[in-house]
Amino acid sequence: MIKQQTTNPPHYVYPVDEWKIIENRYYPQFLAGTETLFALSNGYLGLRGCFEEGAPIEQDGTFVNAFYESWPIVYGEEAYGFAKTGQTIVNVPNSKIIKLYIDDEPFSLRFANLLNYTRTLNMKAGTLDRELLWETPAGKRVLIKSRRLVSLSHRHLAAISYQVTVLNAPAPVVISSEVMYRHDLPDTNGDPRKARDFPERPLHPEKHYGPTGNDQRVILSHATRRSRMTIACGIDHTLETACSYSCTSESTDDSGKVVYSIDASPGESILLTKYMTYHTSGTAPADELCLRAERTLDRAVEHGIADLLDSQQLYLHNFWQRSDIEIGGEPTVQQDIRFNLFQLCQATARAEGAGVPAKGLTGQAYEGHYFWDGEIYVLPFLTYTTPRIAKNLLKFRHSKLPQARQRARDLDQRGALFPWRTINGEEASAYYAAGTAQYHINADIIYALRKYVAVTGDTEFLHETGAELLVETARMWSDLGFYSERMGGKFCIHGVTGPDEYTTVVNNNTFTNLMARENLWYASQTVAALREDKPERYAVLVDKTGLDFEEVAEWQAAADQMHVAYDTTLGIHSQDEHFLEREPWDFSNTPADKYPLLLHYHPLVIYRHQLIKQADVVLTMFLLGHEFTLEQKKRNFDYYDPLTTGDSSLSASVQSIAASEIGYADKAYAYFRYAALMDLANVRGNVQDGVHLASIGGTWMALVYGFGGMRDQGGHLSFSPRLPAQWERLKFPLMIQGMSLVVDIQQESVTYLLRRGSSVNISHQGEEVQLTVGVPCTRPLS
Repeated sequence: MIKQQTTNPPHYVYPVDEWKIIENRYYPQFLAGTETLFALSNGYLGLRGCFEEGAPIEQDGTFVNAFYESWPIVYGEEAYGFAKTGQTIVNVPNSKIIKLYIDDEPFSLRFANLLNYTRTLNMKAGTLDRELLWETPAGKRVLIKSRRLVSLSHRHLAAISYQVTVLNAPAPVVISSEVMYRHDLPDTNGDPRKARDFPERPLHPEKHYGPTGNDQRVILSHATRRSRMTIACGIDHTLETACSYSCTSESTDDSGKVVYSIDASPGESILLTKYMTYHTSGTAPADELCLRAERTLDRAVEHGIADLLDSQQLYLHNFWQRSDIEIGGEPTVQQDIRFNLFQLCQATARAEGAGVPAKGLTGQAYEGHYFWDGEIYVLPFLTYTTPRIAKNLLKFRHSKLPQARQRARDLDQRGALFPWRTINGEEASAYYAAGTAQYHINADIIYALRKYVAVTGDTEFLHETGAELLVETARMWSDLGFYSERMGGKFCIHGVTGPDEYTTVVNNNTFTNLMARENLWYASQTVAALREDKPERYAVLVDKTGLDFEEVAEWQAAADQMHVAYDTTLGIHSQDEHFLEREPWDFSNTPADKYPLLLHYHPLVIYRHQLIKQADVVLTMFLLGHEFTLEQKKRNFDYYDPLTTGDSSLSASVQSIAASEIGYADKAYAYFRYAALMDLANVRGNVQDGVHLASIGGTWMALVYGFGGMRDQGGHLSFSPRLPAQWERLKFPLMIQGMSLVVDIQQESVTYLLRRGSSVNISHQGEEVQLTVGVPCTRPLS
């Protein structure tokens, strides 16, 4: 049940356009939110959607994925095994500043007389465009056009085209292009979800240099004090105009600027192109990164912005071919969906060697950390549309095995224990009850691995990389659990927290136990097959992990005897062993302004009630649907849905999928809209802190798994579509085993088309169907 919704009507601000988000008036009241919504990123570099002039501004932000500062976690009372070191993504030098002066008067949106104003996020072109007409107090009319991009093809590069035309009179024009590092303390207001304050500046200057001769380039480099990471930021320019001009420049440790003074003639355009680059490293010195920045800028200036724009459009053309979801009948929904898909592209395109932060690179909330959100909510989309990126993210998890092994030792466990929140692979959560105790992250990673292998057929990756993950995660589960005589000899897992952070440190959390069982079964099956079929690979695995094959039988036995909490009286799965014994929460007497509850009630108050933040049993029913009958799914949903607060953006999409499957069409649609509009309509009231990437990924799942009715047991696709009554069509592409499939659902029929490949077998409402390439197959919907 949705307990809160603070929606502003999205299309009051953003007119309906299926490929664009258009702001047709300057809205100072929405400033902080639009800085998120108009952010651009490529998975490595992110620029919040702040204005080039540098003001007005609420939360400026330029972020590089995995570039962080570490800090000691200070506890009032220490305990053994607590996380020792936190990590926070750093707000790095801002290179997008371009200040404009006409008649030596600064252009400021806050005070300007704007005759026209339009700002557009173009999701086909991958650009942020702005066009405005400013009338100065002296009556001069100035046309200002800008176009900004963060390149999806060139990982380290962004650019701005900034065009100024004085229309009706000559005027002296000054354009100051700047790069600046400024340490601003974020305003957290006591909200634990936001980034922490750095009492001291996290970046310290290494070297800098400005333009020489006709050069128009500035390079700054800095290093973090504790994590010892280095960064180089550079800007370079070209200016095109028929007007006469001069250029000056300067640079300091933390800033640099190139200033153009132009004698503008009426109607003559002045076009400044600014290139920005960022390079970071955990090992390379500042000198090396400055050289890399130089090379990037050399190529950018040589090829020009037209080349960047062309490559951006080509990248997105290919992205939309693989990923676009078409909605017929509701243009507003089509716009919402494409915005969400575009955010998934921006958050993951160039995230090589890193994870996906919970906010992408649109804000500093959650400190740039990676959570289980990536594996459960984002990787399904990538696995079915861009499996190369899904593979990269799984490789990143594998690269952090050493830290996960150490974390397991810290908690007196064998194998590996992956952190609940992290950047560098070490646990960064200072609150173990709702953090470290979420052992299910191990099983979530393996769930994503298994789906990737089943959908792509990439057994090579499974054997070379995944098998090691399987061994170490299975070891942890086998060691963590025990056989309980009180439970009839069943394998039990105690003292864990499931997905629901309002119910912590419990025994036999149903989600955890069932996901752990899948992890153990998959590990035992994979290792046994590897030993039988590929003895050389098995030998390498034994060498890496010290595996004794007798362990495999232990994993199988633990999985086979896994305890699953079930209440025979109610006919439902208990979220954990004692959840149903807790006192119900009094929702009817909880004011709307007390949500989210975590900001208004002590954790102990929350923990002793039947109260759910993140969908838990309902999520289990989706991920492991084959473990539940349809009747059990309905009874579980009916019980747990009213207890789910809406305090987490992770829940609505999963509730939509579950409601769709059991036939609650109105609820399915309502939850879907809640998830789809999470950011565009600011339904949680915190879009200023960044987009809700898990909800965005969940929106794709709600469309494909919910209304599309897709299930993918073992890589075999089955479909039981349930199209909302409001829609005429739902059409989406999928990649499976290297083949391209399009599913086109209408109210009375569905058409399956294999665009590329040879043949594939699917199930349609229980009927087995063989698809051959290029031959549409239409089936009625019953």
